[in-house]
Amino acid sequence: MDNPIRLHWLDPRDPQQPFPPAHLAMRDPNGLLAIGGDLSVARLIRAYSQGIFPWYNPDEPILWWSPDPRAVLIPEDLHVSRSLDKSVRRADYAVSLDLAFGDVLTECSGPRARSRGTWLGSEMREAYAQLHARGYAHSVEVWRDGALIGGLYGVALGRVFFGESMFSRASDASKLALYWLAQQMIAWDFGLIDCQVGSAHLRSLGATDVSRERFLNLLRTAVARSPRTGQWRFDIALPSSREHLPA
Repeated sequence: MDNPIRLHWLDPRDPQQPFPPAHLAMRDPNGLLAIGGDLSVARLIRAYSQGIFPWYNPDEPILWWSPDPRAVLIPEDLHVSRSLDKSVRRADYAVSLDLAFGDVLTECSGPRARSRGTWLGSEMREAYAQLHARGYAHSVEVWRDGALIGGLYGVALGRVFFGESMFSRASDASKLALYWLAQQMIAWDFGLIDCQVGSAHLRSLGATDVSRERFLNLLRTAVARSPRTGQWRFDIALPSSREHLPA
């Protein structure tokens, strides 16, 4: 019989405990690297800086992943379809940064079509709220008539944005969030948006799959660059539709 694969166990009492090297991650399930630990700010920052992220269901222990290949989006490579271009230019919406982080988290935690339950449980939401309070996690909101119709959130280290989740309550709303995030990332000289695991949807938006080794090389360079700390605000030209923002 083959020897069973042993997962690395992280001690929840030791947030400074190092992660195992990413190349030790399992092939099946793809990228599973470690189990346990906690979701402290220190451990999460260490994880993201090494290309590792948490992903687990609320009834499971904390699972840490570093898949191979890795989906990435270069902001300049965002594919803007004809329909998305029309939505962008229609300007019947407003966009904001870090205006409603908690609301975006709540929307992203809802059950999705063709899935049971949600992976974004209360423990994860609290962890990302703490990252947001420390200036590491950020949200993009899309508004129409004062209502939140789409958005996304993620973590920023150096000049990398690690996309976590997005939601949409209206046609193209989440794509609008990504479009304007990409434009701001270009202006701030962010070279990489981490999309974690590839999909046909992400590839249609311009994301590509790269090897884990290639991703980690890109990551080391980008994370070492000076960060954009604190609360974010757009400083690029946006649709002049402020009437759609909440009162």
